[in-house]
Order: sequence, then structure tokens, then C-alpha cells
Amino acid sequence: MKQKLFHTPEGKILLTGFILTFLLLMAIGYFAFIDMETAKTLGLTFFAHAFGGRAAGIGLCIMNGFGATATIVYNFYLEVLIVCFTYSIFALTTTNYIRVLWLTKLMGKLADKAVEQKDKIQSFGWIGLFLFVMLPLPVTGPVVGSVIGYMLRINLARNFSATGAGTLAAIIAWFFCFDFLEQRFHAIQYIFAGIILLVLLTRYKSIIKFFSGNKTDSNV
Repeated sequence: MKQKLFHTPEGKILLTGFILTFLLLMAIGYFAFIDMETAKTLGLTFFAHAFGGRAAGIGLCIMNGFGATATIVYNFYLEVLIVCFTYSIFALTTTNYIRVLWLTKLMGKLADKAVEQKDKIQSFGWIGLFLFVMLPLPVTGPVVGSVIGYMLRINLARNFSATGAGTLAAIIAWFFCFDFLEQRFHAIQYIFAGIILLVLLTRYKSIIKFFSGNKTDSNV
């Protein structure tokens, strides 16, 4: 006989996801009364994580004046929330605790992505999972990483510690990367302008020949 849903480890993780979501909605509701811009940023950052990835969410926080601690903690919170739902639902559909057709299909697509990357991580264990989650490459991240950990039968604590540490490291790196670029935005503009000018100067003969050649052709 199967255990009751919320008595399973995955069910408890799903319950944690609901609790984190409730706390998030409470925070957004609170700020909606005292600071609507902050409330909007909190909501938009959540949707950025859900549909666009962590970089978009971190960028939104920075552009709206969030400090380092607030940006890093909030974005990490959102990643943990999302992983709680996706990991638990994936595991519960796999073991037939949840039998919802559209969820099963969605988790099947997630499984396909994880299977493609699984062999690359298997031989490296915890560190491989950590690096996979941390690196800003397509299809990487804690959602796919945690599912790969489940497929590899990695202990739940080791799986979540690797994905959590990788996520936190990635968020910190993204924050300071954005901060570096923001502080040096005008300097970067001049650098790009200088590169374009240098290319034009080194290729000016080819450019003149191209335009004069077109002119000659039009007169023929």
C-alpha cells in the first residue's frame, strides 16, 4: 500500500513549495500596500524565473534598486520554490502518486532534457551536478539538475545540496557580473565604439573598393 501523499519525501517537498508560495504572495500583498514598485518587482522577478531564467530575474532586481543581499536572497528563494514544485511533481508523476495527463506530458518533456545531460554528470557525482547547475549554459539550472539527480538515484540531501549550492553560486556570479557591467556601462560603450572605429580604419580600403565597385557597376 502506498503512503499518503504528504507522508512521502516528495510530498513534503511539494508541501514546502506551497508554503513558500503562500509566503511569497503574503510579501507581495504587503508591499502592494506600502510600496507598489517593490511589489511589482517581486512579482515580475518571479515570472522572469519561471519563464526566462535566473539572469532576467537578477537583472530586474538590480534595475529596480535592490541591494546585493536582497537580490541574492530573493532570487535564491524563488529558485528553491520552483525546484520544490518541479522536483516533487516529477517524482510523484513517475511513481504514479499524481496522475494528471497534462502534468505527466510536461514532466515527460523535462525528463527528455534531463536524459540528454545525465551521462555527462553521472561519473562526476556531486561536483558534476553542482557545476551543471552553476554554469550559465542552455538547459542547465536547478530544475533539470534536480531531476537528473533523481534519475541518478542520488541521495535527496546530496541532490538538493548540489543543486542549491550551484544555484547560489550562479546567482552571486550573475549579480556581480550585472553590477560590474552597470557600473562600467559608459566605458563599455566607448570600448565598443573604439573597436568599431578600429575595424573601419583597418578595413577602409576594402570598404572604399566595395562602394566604388558598386558605383562602377551601376554606370556600366
